[in-house]
Amino acid sequence: MTKNRYQIELSSIDDSERYSRYYQKNQSHLSPWEQKRPGGYHDVAAWRERLMEYEALREDDRAYHFNLKTDGDDAILGVCSISGIIRSPFEACYMSYSVSFDCEGKGMAHHLCSYVIDFAFDRLKLHRIMANHMPANKRSKRLLHRLGFKQEGFAKDYLKINGVWEDHVLTSLINNNF
Repeated sequence: MTKNRYQIELSSIDDSERYSRYYQKNQSHLSPWEQKRPGGYHDVAAWRERLMEYEALREDDRAYHFNLKTDGDDAILGVCSISGIIRSPFEACYMSYSVSFDCEGKGMAHHLCSYVIDFAFDRLKLHRIMANHMPANKRSKRLLHRLGFKQEGFAKDYLKINGVWEDHVLTSLINNNF
């Protein structure tokens, strides 16, 4: 899919070098919001294996992983995934996302997440998308609000992030056409 000079596509095993570069470049930028990763986690070989797992999850309709690039450049600028897909009667998933540190504030996360939301609702016919964020992550809070997510709760010690159990704000977006 190409729109507004950006290209959004499903991940493939051919993206292993691009994913490795994206995460190595953004390691310090993303580490406050992610779990601790072992050494070699973002090596090309590790990403090749992970992307093979992603393809298997997609074939099973359990997860879909997307990346954002600029037309004419193969560098990944952002990623967004829907995972943990649960079908009848729940018809829901979780959404996660990130953009490169040098792309923040340019609308790229909104563009990418909007595309993935449309995919989840229109193509997959899901009813609910859940996205959670740490209270300190003001950018995620603003992005989710702009996308129409509503706060549904607050979870104490929800995820172990960077070695510490962190609280999270629980939000969701409902497909009113379903």
